[in-house]
Amino acid sequence: MPELPEVETVRRTLEQLVLGKTIRTVEVRWPKMIKRPDDAHIFSSKLQGETIHSVGRRGKFLLFYLDHYTLVSHLRMEGRYGLYSKEEPADKHTHVLISFTDETELRYRDVRKFGTMHLFNKGEELLSLPLSQLGPEPFSEEFTVDYLKSVLKQSERPIKALLLDQTKLVGLGNIYVDEALFRSGIHPSRKANRIKNKEIEKLHHEIVDTLQEAVDQGGSTIRSYVNSQGQIGMFQQQLYVYGRKGEECRHCGRPIEKLVVAGRGTHICSACQA
Repeated sequence: MPELPEVETVRRTLEQLVLGKTIRTVEVRWPKMIKRPDDAHIFSSKLQGETIHSVGRRGKFLLFYLDHYTLVSHLRMEGRYGLYSKEEPADKHTHVLISFTDETELRYRDVRKFGTMHLFNKGEELLSLPLSQLGPEPFSEEFTVDYLKSVLKQSERPIKALLLDQTKLVGLGNIYVDEALFRSGIHPSRKANRIKNKEIEKLHHEIVDTLQEAVDQGGSTIRSYVNSQGQIGMFQQQLYVYGRKGEECRHCGRPIEKLVVAGRGTHICSACQA
């Protein structure tokens, strides 16, 4: 699933592709993808004539700001956007086609069909699910060391499970939780309320730094991720543990191990994360 760096990269490339474009028609080929309103025909009709003014991000969600509406889109596992000529045939995995008045078409392609779209009256998108219960952004002023301490001290869950909880902190998934915990020297199975204050300060720093470095590299391409211009991310070349089972730790040389924590495949160095 794309995490904050990948979604942010998609957002930036989409802004280069679709700002100022006016929607002529919308074709929904997989109606189950449209969650609000619950009628794909109403969804399509509301978008006709709307112009895209900006593209935002909240956690792992993309937000298309239009004249009167905000379209909230989640890519899930395999979702991706691309801009095409209207004459170019769409493949069988293309499920939403947004045609513009300039004869180009923004297409949403999703092999697994897990992606979702919600349409809100502009300004109301943060008041209801799926955005209303999200925690602070890692790059925001709200995400302070004191905030992280308060969240951790109240929980006996494994630290990895807590960091994956989008109601506590948004944008982190399996890749960047594993990386931030390695860089902090914290074992992912440790109870959150047992993490010491100095370790929390280090963890806060590494969460922000890891995500910023990944954004600067265009995200990580582990399986099929590409941005909206078809380009892969490059941060996977700098990963310390994720996806490196059996390879030598870049710090101590011990083989990277893979275990299950909070129901998720988890990569660690048992020496560096005692």
